[in-house]
Amino acid sequence: MDQKQDVLRLSSERLYEEELNALKQADQDSRPAGWQLSPRSVLTFITGGKAGRTVITPKYIGNPRLVEMAIATLLTDRALLLIGEPGTAKSWLSENLTAAIHGDSSKVIQGTAGTSEEHVRYSWNYAMLLSQGPSDQALIKSPIYRAMESGGIARFEEISRCASEVQDALISILSEKTISIPELGRELSASRGFSIIATANTRDRGVNEMSAALKRRFNIIVLPSPANIDTEVEIVRKRVGEIAANYELHAALPDEEAVTKVVTIFRELRSGKTLDGKEKIKPPSGVISTAEAISLLTGSMALAASFGSGTIAPEDIAAGLQGAIVKDEEKDRLVWKEYLENVMKKRGAAWRSLYNACTEMND
Repeated sequence: MDQKQDVLRLSSERLYEEELNALKQADQDSRPAGWQLSPRSVLTFITGGKAGRTVITPKYIGNPRLVEMAIATLLTDRALLLIGEPGTAKSWLSENLTAAIHGDSSKVIQGTAGTSEEHVRYSWNYAMLLSQGPSDQALIKSPIYRAMESGGIARFEEISRCASEVQDALISILSEKTISIPELGRELSASRGFSIIATANTRDRGVNEMSAALKRRFNIIVLPSPANIDTEVEIVRKRVGEIAANYELHAALPDEEAVTKVVTIFRELRSGKTLDGKEKIKPPSGVISTAEAISLLTGSMALAASFGSGTIAPEDIAAGLQGAIVKDEEKDRLVWKEYLENVMKKRGAAWRSLYNACTEMND
């Protein structure tokens, strides 16, 4: 059996292995030190195109200039910081850029309140440290340490969720491109090609605001929410199709009408007004992102496959909407009820079955 079928989530370099190989074979441009593809081929991998007879699927649907700026940043000694609302594909773009450039997107630090300075630099196997003293064998290398050794790219997810002292540990690494190891009396200097791609959520700015000194070490690119409903519908359809194929969900993909309805609801609740701008809407307490819409429709497919006819029904979508929107039981339930009565109910027969299912679920 193909090992890929036994893995819940494939890394980008494995998921798109055929595309990367085709790009390598067709690539005629010069490649920077440590890169497996030229900058132009990296752009093709991210935004889509062709490599010989192989079709390269777009990984990021949005302004290609933003991707060009990100690639250009990684050609220099500057690190890259991707910021934006939840669901704007920051992590997805980070992973695919790393996969295209170095073929290894696994060097990741997930920023949390529990992330320590050791996760950024190095730590020790304390049993070996006590028995043998400081040694290379006792040294546990962080993802950034390993990226510096190999001239690769380390990814730092949700950097603003880390404590300030953890963020500050990055400043010397990004400035000097070295990690000092006083216990072994030496320092590690980064190999050519080393860089860091960090992501930060604009909704979490108040968690641990990044210092001006750290921000100066990054080139910052803001990834916007999808500009219009057509773009968001395309993103949602593409990702739902990819995820459903990976999970082997035995259900029909949602039709365009179902995707458009979900995206319409999310865009209106997110913006606080109807798409035509004629009516204001109270937004819910939680984040209503594109990623949530993708998760909702994937979950609806799972419901339809396991407990329905194999085709997504209004009741399946209603269950997903209830879970995505009503995060605060008292406040959000009222917000959702107002939307149903003041907006969805007035949209006529095309929305009637979904309205009835949502109303029943919210009662």
